[in-house]
Amino acid sequence: MAQSCCCATVIHILAALAVLGLLIAIHEAGHFLAAVGQGIRVSSFSIGLGPVLVGWRHRGIRFALRAIPIGGYVAFPDAETEEIPAQDPGLFQNRPLPQRALVIAAGVLANLIFAWMVLLAQGAVYGVPDGITAAAGIVVTGVSPDSPAAVAGLRPGDHVVAVNGQPLGQGDEAVKTLVTVVQAHPDSPLTLRLEGGGGLQERQVIPRLDKGTSRIGAQLQPYGASRYRPVADVGEWLATASRGFWTITANTLAGYGQLLTHFQATARQLGGPVRIVEVGAQLAQQGGASLLLFTALISINLAVLNALPLPALDGGQMVLLLWEGLRGQPLPERWTLTVNRLGFALLLGLVGVLMVRDTSQLTILKSWLTS
Repeated sequence: MAQSCCCATVIHILAALAVLGLLIAIHEAGHFLAAVGQGIRVSSFSIGLGPVLVGWRHRGIRFALRAIPIGGYVAFPDAETEEIPAQDPGLFQNRPLPQRALVIAAGVLANLIFAWMVLLAQGAVYGVPDGITAAAGIVVTGVSPDSPAAVAGLRPGDHVVAVNGQPLGQGDEAVKTLVTVVQAHPDSPLTLRLEGGGGLQERQVIPRLDKGTSRIGAQLQPYGASRYRPVADVGEWLATASRGFWTITANTLAGYGQLLTHFQATARQLGGPVRIVEVGAQLAQQGGASLLLFTALISINLAVLNALPLPALDGGQMVLLLWEGLRGQPLPERWTLTVNRLGFALLLGLVGVLMVRDTSQLTILKSWLTS
């Protein structure tokens, strides 16, 4: 039984890794197709970072699959290092600003379009949501910055099964039970029992009075698997996918907005590649519909993340392009290279810190090791 559990866990982790790799490939393919479609020279197309696992050359372009699945890149040739005339119209830097802007924006657009197509696929294969098949407990779907829930370390996806030793039950009654206990105990510590891949855990949360009502600052819903029914017609299919797309996008933008306005509290909820894979593996256990929803969610998150105006991200490149347009002449190459390298180093450092922290908290790994 333990061996079967381990095999299932590995399969779910591999499924989540495959989704993450696919979304990175979609993003980089957007840059690549926008470039070659405009006749811009491309020197390499890489998925992942680090050592090359598989590599090949086609029509002068170096394609590579690399060992670390946390990013990728499309590289353009340099006239100085690749013996190409400096005025070659095929060089990226010699193209008009609108063409370069399209290449930079194409990765974000590719992820957004792909997310909508995934939601369409979910509707075509599984149908549209039709409630939840209730199981014991509730699931945390959101945590407000600086709230008692955030202070207690609750995170979206946490499965709460009991409060102060009292089982919550199932369905809407489980949510009602927890809300009733919270409202009856302002400023009093409550012990929440969480169930997950690492077994039972406990979190102590102290409800806080807010406009006369005791709250913990978490969004809750009954725990269980989503039910689906066949779509009634094409209109419902398109409307459901589009509504889901805009809801995920709005929530993602709101999340990044909270990160900017409440950084200290929200930063604790940041997750890196390890956390993404863990969540993806947990959703893969719930079936294909949940895995498709995870795919759309991460695709939109990648789009929004890359659109941020930070060095080494697409948004940062767009800012440099805008600055060049305002100046009326190219920015100094040494300056832009330094900014991009510094931004890339800081980004890798942040990813490394998140990977170490998330690995130490990895419940699915603890479950695997103790099974």
